[in-house]
Amino acid sequence: MKTMIRKLLVTTSVVWAGALFAPSAYAGCFTTDYAALALSARVVEPIALSRTVTNDIELGDDPTGEWDRTIVGFWHVIFTSEGTTNPPIPDGTVVDNGFAQWHSDKTEIMNSARPPATGSFCLGVFERTGRAAYTLNHFGLSFNPDGTMQGPANIRETVTLARDGDSYSGTFSIDQYDTNRHLLAHIVGRVTATRITINTLIRDLF
Repeated sequence: MKTMIRKLLVTTSVVWAGALFAPSAYAGCFTTDYAALALSARVVEPIALSRTVTNDIELGDDPTGEWDRTIVGFWHVIFTSEGTTNPPIPDGTVVDNGFAQWHSDKTEIMNSARPPATGSFCLGVFERTGRAAYTLNHFGLSFNPDGTMQGPANIRETVTLARDGDSYSGTFSIDQYDTNRHLLAHIVGRVTATRITINTLIRDLF
């Protein structure tokens, strides 16, 4: 899964009108130059996870009452564009590939695969909305290469934990704003994750 997009350009508010691109920047956990990403992104084949992700869990579909896994834990997460039109990004483009931890106090933290100087950590809160369903509200800060603030990002996820508790999948959206709270871009797609355990090896993840 070596499909990370490593070279991106920062856009200004007039990019959508065809302005030239400036140097690279990233959202806290996600790229801020979505127009450049749309131009330079590499479309990948469907991602093969180390464990199969299942989405067949229905609320109440546990007649024995024995299944009681939670999303709390350490995860390898992959965000893949699907249906993004602002800016246009091809379906199947990996927009992030990092690590996340979901905590028992309903907070969450993510270490994104982005240059730390541009903001590679971001934070969230979540609610369990069903036996296997979770909703995450997540915020990050974006910085320009010169250290100035680019603006905040709001990432939202709706995910379902697999029956074995070792993977989850669902949908995400990213809204990137400038410092005046003007929306710069809206990205949507699929998020998939596999649980990291004491026995997980690098070859299980990458």
